[in-house]
Amino acid sequence: MIQEIQHFKADFFKALAHPLRIRILEILIEGNKNVNEIQTILGSEGSAVSQQLAVLRNKNVVRGIKDGTSVVYSLTDPLIKDLLVVTKQIFDNHLINAISMLENIKNQ
Repeated sequence: MIQEIQHFKADFFKALAHPLRIRILEILIEGNKNVNEIQTILGSEGSAVSQQLAVLRNKNVVRGIKDGTSVVYSLTDPLIKDLLVVTKQIFDNHLINAISMLENIKNQ
């Protein structure tokens, strides 16, 4: 069972391992959007957005529900928002540590 969980985690993080996919998730945290809305926010081509949405969909990170002629995307789990917040906090901690180290070097 532990190995299955580790594989799930690895696959999950692989699905997040692209800056555009992270940005799409950040957009979907704010609410459900169709491809055109996501494209407009990103200022990106539809094919790039669609490709990244397909990866997220295949890994069950987002879901798409048909709405007339378009598909509306949403997060499959609201905890994804928490994960992105924690990731930002870890990034901030790394910056704080790097700044502190640079200040120590400067003061020597």
